[in-house]
Amino acid sequence: MTDPVPNPRNLSRRTMLRSLMVAAAIVPLAACSGKEDSLTAQANSGDGKNYIAGDGAVQEYEVSQRSEPVEIKSETYHGTAVDFSQWQGKPVVMNFWYAACAPCRIEAPDLKKLANNFGDKVEFIGVNVRDEAEAAKAFERTFDLPYESIQDTNGDVQLAMTKYVPLQAVPSTLVLDRKGRVRARVIGAVDPSTLKSLIDTALTEEL
Repeated sequence: MTDPVPNPRNLSRRTMLRSLMVAAAIVPLAACSGKEDSLTAQANSGDGKNYIAGDGAVQEYEVSQRSEPVEIKSETYHGTAVDFSQWQGKPVVMNFWYAACAPCRIEAPDLKKLANNFGDKVEFIGVNVRDEAEAAKAFERTFDLPYESIQDTNGDVQLAMTKYVPLQAVPSTLVLDRKGRVRARVIGAVDPSTLKSLIDTALTEEL
């Protein structure tokens, strides 16, 4: 049994205004779909969590869709100079993270294992979006990560990569091909078998 529809004449002015506001909000939401819209909604939600929780969705880019090689020069928390152009010839895995991010902590052991397994064939680099050196280094020690991270608290790297990684979408992981171009992205904690497959493809594909 359904509730009877109220007569508009019996509605108070406040109730009618509220109904109109709800109806107006439903229209743009109904018109939007897809992963980017979900991420944008999270960014605008104002729930105070300060990050966007992706679901591990993967997107791969055909060779013809890939942009120019990533050009980033920076320095890790340990003082190691980083120049992405020097890594051309091998795939690069970029992981965006920060220490207090729960999904980042969940995926850290998997990233460690993959980095160790691939060794010198693949470069892994972390991009820390929030932490100062002490917190970042503590995270690296806790999970015994075999690769280092650059600090991006000023957002320069994130802004350079917004075509692929929405701001605040942490964790996110990018796989660059052997020419330094983005060939795949994962928004959310990585599934290790999926990331391994993406890296394997990046190692063997024809460019």
